Amino acid sequence: MEISALQHARYRYQPRFPRVLSQELSTIALSQGLATQSIADQGALKALFKHTYGKVLVDVVTRTGEPNETMHRKLTLGVLLSGGQAPGGHNVIAGLYDGLKRGNPRSRLYGFLGGPSGLIENKYRELSDAIIDAYRNTGGFDMIGSGRTKIESPEQFASSLETAKKLRLDALLIIGGDDSNTNAAGLAEYFLDQGSPIQVIGCPKTIDGDLKNEHIQTSFGFDTAVKTYSELIGNIERDANSAKKYWHFIKLMGRSASHIALECALQTHPNVCFISEEVAVKKWSLSQIVDQICASVIKRAENKEFFGVVLIPEGLVEFVPEMKQLILELNDTIATYEAELAALPSLTDHLGFLRTKLSPAAQALLGSLPADIARELLMDRDPHGNVQVSRIETEKLLMGMAEKRLARLKEQGLYKGKFSALRHFFGYEGRSAFPSNFDANYGYSLGLTAFVLIAAGLTGYIACVKNLTALPEEWVPAGLPLTMMMHLEQRHGSQKPVIQKALVDLAAPPFKAFAAARDTWACTTSFLFPGGIQYFGPPELCDRPPRVLELEQQGRANIKP
Repeated sequence: MEISALQHARYRYQPRFPRVLSQELSTIALSQGLATQSIADQGALKALFKHTYGKVLVDVVTRTGEPNETMHRKLTLGVLLSGGQAPGGHNVIAGLYDGLKRGNPRSRLYGFLGGPSGLIENKYRELSDAIIDAYRNTGGFDMIGSGRTKIESPEQFASSLETAKKLRLDALLIIGGDDSNTNAAGLAEYFLDQGSPIQVIGCPKTIDGDLKNEHIQTSFGFDTAVKTYSELIGNIERDANSAKKYWHFIKLMGRSASHIALECALQTHPNVCFISEEVAVKKWSLSQIVDQICASVIKRAENKEFFGVVLIPEGLVEFVPEMKQLILELNDTIATYEAELAALPSLTDHLGFLRTKLSPAAQALLGSLPADIARELLMDRDPHGNVQVSRIETEKLLMGMAEKRLARLKEQGLYKGKFSALRHFFGYEGRSAFPSNFDANYGYSLGLTAFVLIAAGLTGYIACVKNLTALPEEWVPAGLPLTMMMHLEQRHGSQKPVIQKALVDLAAPPFKAFAAARDTWACTTSFLFPGGIQYFGPPELCDRPPRVLELEQQGRANIKP
């Protein structure tokens, strides 16, 4: 198959990784730290995870004394990718494979096809040198595919164990986000409860950046995705500054948290950027959000600048209190009157029926929305009957509302500019890009770390690598108990143990840096043009970590000029 010049070059890239993982494996050991507990609901979770709750933190260190021959055991491992794609996933598998073969060349690695369903249905391929080498330092999850199946039912748990036993697995690595690692925690507990010694380890993956804490500083894939989006935003900013006639409304992936929008804002300096978590705390209405957009448009028009850029997180509407209430009421009402709605012939009839069942405030808001947005709220439902927020064209909604508001202001003589707008959605463009050097190094390091945790006999842990703003050789590989990140959450009518998503911290340095600069950005053209991801050249171009990670680790409150 023909491959690009860049792919040829990336095959030759040798990932950098922690120095402790480059030494002879028999000289590696685990240093045990403090015992842990879950972030909430300790009693309930301890009862649910009888075998895996309260494990200790571990760091990978150099062993003193006798060699650790457990690192050279012959092992049979399984690996699966779960959830949406994230750049660096192939390198996690490559790191796991290389560590496994370094430990014992007779060891074997099976990749489950299509994500968790491959484990449940016993669909796999054995991974070889040729397969691994064809995917090193490349994006996507096409080596073995991924999927969003949740392992929840007794039958799914039993089938997963049956598959693992058939293949005589010693351990399983699950590479995924918060839900996927919740699966990993459940499987680790289930296997032990069934008397099986098969280990389960997780790995932090998500471009959304919402699987993080004081030990997991970021998830792999985030850096590449935000650099890809920031390149596109910077290109649009440059075009806007050249044509000087369009406002661009750009929606960015990130339903539950606004880490992507915040990082892209720090990298590109848009005129307006909304952070969903701030919207929720300050209880901004849609009207107040539009006020902020229009204020920037008017101020810039006074300077004869009839162009600009607005960044909008994908999940913004769920954080606007009035919209959140409307969505909740719609979800409940549609579920309650499913049969009655199915008998109605048209969307207009649906709207008329629903308005009689909603609260007055929800009725008024639904009636004020453009017809196509109302249609998205009603028609695009997930398998559980809930609104698929990612399909709501929030950028179109805000652009239309701003256009109407500015037209009224012009009629009143309060605005004399002109307003032409375009809209964009950046999401899939960043999920399978060639991983940045940071993500290539980070993914590979996570794979090696996962192998060490497995070889050491651990289960119910997630691999993590700390000190990520230092040189990769100085990174610190570690293991974190999965139950430490969990709490109980109401899902589908009952309390479920889940790993808690990390939202943007409004008191942390990254948000403070953004907040300190945004008033200036709103009025003046302060665009920053990061350009494309650089794979070759000086470290400040090629190896820089995400901006939010730098600010978090350095504790800086102001954006570097």
